[in-house]
Amino acid sequence: MNLSGVLFFPVTPFAPDGAVDQEALATHISQGVSAGAGAVFAACGTGEFHALSPEEIGVCARVAVTATAGRVPVVIAAGGPPPVVREQARRIRESGADGVLLLPPYLVQSPQQGLVRYVEEAARAAGLPVIVYQRGNAVLTPKTATALAGIPGVVGLKDGVGDLESLHRIVRAIRAERAEFQFFNGLPTAEMTMHAYRGLGVSLYSSAVFAFAPEIALAFHRAFTGGDEETQRVLLDEFYAPLVELRGQQPGYAVALVKAGVRLRGLDAGGVRAPLMDPAPEDLDRLEKLLDRGLRLVAA
Repeated sequence: MNLSGVLFFPVTPFAPDGAVDQEALATHISQGVSAGAGAVFAACGTGEFHALSPEEIGVCARVAVTATAGRVPVVIAAGGPPPVVREQARRIRESGADGVLLLPPYLVQSPQQGLVRYVEEAARAAGLPVIVYQRGNAVLTPKTATALAGIPGVVGLKDGVGDLESLHRIVRAIRAERAEFQFFNGLPTAEMTMHAYRGLGVSLYSSAVFAFAPEIALAFHRAFTGGDEETQRVLLDEFYAPLVELRGQQPGYAVALVKAGVRLRGLDAGGVRAPLMDPAPEDLDRLEKLLDRGLRLVAA
């Protein structure tokens, strides 16, 4: 599973009755792929994985595979208690998805060898390529990360920690043994930190902005990969940095603002599930003005 381009993390739309809105999800994903996504990561963090049942993850996986129609890889999240991971993995595998993004286990502290055991069991259950998500209570040492890279089926690491010194050692240790192993930046609003990650040899990143403003996300990606420093500067200063400031107004806005942005662009994706909260009216107004500014920048 060779990833490239902008990694698209769609939201999970909910219908008025609270169920996953499969039609809206299919539209959202199909539009994103047509816009130029390099891969689809459905039912993941931006897709409110924390609030989805295994059955709903299976629904999202089937919709994503159908809507993508083989145009780009489809990766679906799994995580939590091992029995739940096994059930999620079964549904993901049966959907025809291309891979699994493995989130951390339940929030207990564990030794590093316990994390290795967790990934071994999950990879065996998945039977698909697995990308390990480093964040929360799953923070790896270089030795552990190298051990994970040696597990059959484990093909990549998504970093959600942002400890550049540690990640640098992890990247060097793994690539000394597996040059094809993939890494990507999974921090919120990853565009803000990609200059630092590129210095570590990590050029892939997930773009939450792509979910509601693919024009802006793609403009930044073209500038980033093409060495257009001026366009990067303008977008970072006038769109991404203010977005990060707005994101900091409320816990959970890393997801809630993205979903609100999708609604602002014309797709009724519903609200977020508890314990998240939808943006306050004044923050929604700020998002709308910021989105308009960003779109005008890329149009110019």
